[in-house]
Amino acid sequence: MRSAPVIVAVALLGGIAGTAAFAAPKEPPACAAITFRPVPSGLSDGEQNAGLYKSRFGRIEVMASVKNGEAVDYYVDVNGKPPAKVDGALPGSIGGCAKAKRLGPVSTPPEHCLGDKLAVLIDHTTDQRYVVLYAHRSGEWHFCSAGGA
Repeated sequence: MRSAPVIVAVALLGGIAGTAAFAAPKEPPACAAITFRPVPSGLSDGEQNAGLYKSRFGRIEVMASVKNGEAVDYYVDVNGKPPAKVDGALPGSIGGCAKAKRLGPVSTPPEHCLGDKLAVLIDHTTDQRYVVLYAHRSGEWHFCSAGGA
């Protein structure tokens, strides 16, 4: 019988503490990866949307350049525009984030980004947010491009 008031008190304190934590603004994750499917064959030529991810932190679109019904290149748009070009080398945090998400190392990008799956890596471990596009082919993830968002 005496334990009922204790249980009620603990529940109230837990509820108050939980409310304070719930009210705190959430930050975007420091490292995230989102996968997309490539566009199907037979689409009309031009720019086609391969996938969209929308959250309260922004909108990421993977776009395909299509010629003769086949994708010839993929790229990323963040909030309706391409990510800013990165001056100099990319920070080491991107390599660690890519390794944590089981993606390939950052290397020299190919002329065209093509694959049977696509992944967008978002690295926000520094003050700057970086968006990195990967393509999966031949059983491995390959770096395609990177930009600041």
